[in-house]
Amino acid sequence: MELVIFVGLQASGKSTFFHARFEATHVHVSKDLFRNNKNRNSRQKQLIEASLQARNSVVVDNTNSTVEERRLLILLGREYGAKTIGYYFESPVRECLDRNRRRTGKARVPDVALYATAKKLARPSYSEGFDEIYCVRIAGDWAFEVCAWTEEADAIKRVCDGDSPDLPGDGS
Repeated sequence: MELVIFVGLQASGKSTFFHARFEATHVHVSKDLFRNNKNRNSRQKQLIEASLQARNSVVVDNTNSTVEERRLLILLGREYGAKTIGYYFESPVRECLDRNRRRTGKARVPDVALYATAKKLARPSYSEGFDEIYCVRIAGDWAFEVCAWTEEADAIKRVCDGDSPDLPGDGS
């Protein structure tokens, strides 16, 4: 059982990646799906807990931009014995702005929201309690490049797809 936590700017490809990589195997929890709920954090926690209690793997598809936001999720995963995996979506602000401008309706966020998230976005770290961390980049035409991260002292070393055959959610 896994608790997968997406970390990244709006329009960085998180939801598209969920549908491509996890839709068949993981429950999708996203605050975007309950915009009208008065307490979206509470609702998110309820959905994650219900899924983990049922022994279902979960993907939390939000920006999760701060260590504090992730800390609460990681603690919840630990409480239920889930393997906690972070996916960091590495995408320049200008590319996210371009993708966001192509969105319509409620999917489009104000540019200021994207800038505010970029300002507080902190890369995930093993010191937060993650069991595994991966970096995701859009590699043209919505193909994704996924790299595993290992921390050695203060340096992060990426090991890309071809070197890491057992990525979660890839059907291996």
